[in-house]
Amino acid sequence: MNSSYSRGMSEAAKDTGAVLIAAFEGWNDACQAATNAVRHLVKRYESREIRHIRCDDFYDYQVARPMLCHVSGRTNLIWPQTTFYDITLDAGKRIYAQIAPEPNYRWKEYCSQSLAIADELDVNRIITLGSMFSDCPHTRPLPIAVSDGDCQCEGDRSYNGPVGIPTVLDVAAAQQGFAHSSMWVSIPQYLGSDECSAGTIRLLDALGKYIGFIFDTADLKQKAEQWKAQASILVRCNDQLHDYVEHLEHDYDLQQKAEAEASLGAPQAEQLVKEAEAFLRQMGN
Repeated sequence: MNSSYSRGMSEAAKDTGAVLIAAFEGWNDACQAATNAVRHLVKRYESREIRHIRCDDFYDYQVARPMLCHVSGRTNLIWPQTTFYDITLDAGKRIYAQIAPEPNYRWKEYCSQSLAIADELDVNRIITLGSMFSDCPHTRPLPIAVSDGDCQCEGDRSYNGPVGIPTVLDVAAAQQGFAHSSMWVSIPQYLGSDECSAGTIRLLDALGKYIGFIFDTADLKQKAEQWKAQASILVRCNDQLHDYVEHLEHDYDLQQKAEAEASLGAPQAEQLVKEAEAFLRQMGN
C-alpha cells in the first residue's frame, strides 16, 4: 500500500470512523491486562471472527508453543495465530479488534499484513493496547499513558529504548497514512504475573473515553477488588514490602499533586512538577 493510496484510504475512512484495537500477548502484556481487554470485548458484546493471519511465517513454536485440546473425545492442536474480530457494541457502534501472541519473526511483514486487513475493513484509526510492569502502588489508580499520534497526551512521557510489536505497528500505521493511538497501563511489578483486572478496566475506561462509549466492566470490577485485597494481604505480611509500597504511595501522591497544580498554569506549579520528576528519577537510581 503506497503512501498516496494510504492517504486516500484514510480520508474515505473518516466517514465511517472505523477503529481497530490491537493487543499482543507476551512482553507487551503484563498480567494479560491488554489482551484481556480484547477478550472482554469479544465475550461481552456481539462479535465474530472475520480475518486471520497465517502463523507459520511469524512464530517460533519453541517459544509460542501450540496447545493440545481435547473436545468431544477428539484431540486437537491449537496453533498460535492472529485473529481479527468484528465487535458490535450496544447502540450499534462497531469496532474491530486484533489479538495475537507477539510474533517472533518478520515484524515488518507482519505489520504490513495487519494494515492490509485494516485497509480492507476501511479502518480509520489503529489503537494499540499494552501493559507493563512498573514501580507503582496497587492502592492507587494504576497509571495510564495515552499517546495520540505525534501528540503526547494523558500520562504520556517521552521514551527511548527497546519496543515491542505494538510500537512497531504504531510506526507502520503512521507511515501508511493511518491515524494511530496507543494506550499503556502500568502494573505493580511486586505482585507477580497473575491476571490484573484492575489494569484491564483502566485500559477499557481510557478506550471508552477515547471513542465515546462506556464499556460494561461490571464482571471485571469484582475481580479487580479481589486482586487488590490479595495484594493488600501480601503487603501486610511483609514489612519490607509494606515500607516499599508506602514509598511508592508517597511518590505517586507527590506526582499527582504536582500535576494538579501545574494544570493551573502557575510558574511555581511548573517548577514543582520539575522538582517532583527530578526527585522520582533520583529515587529510581
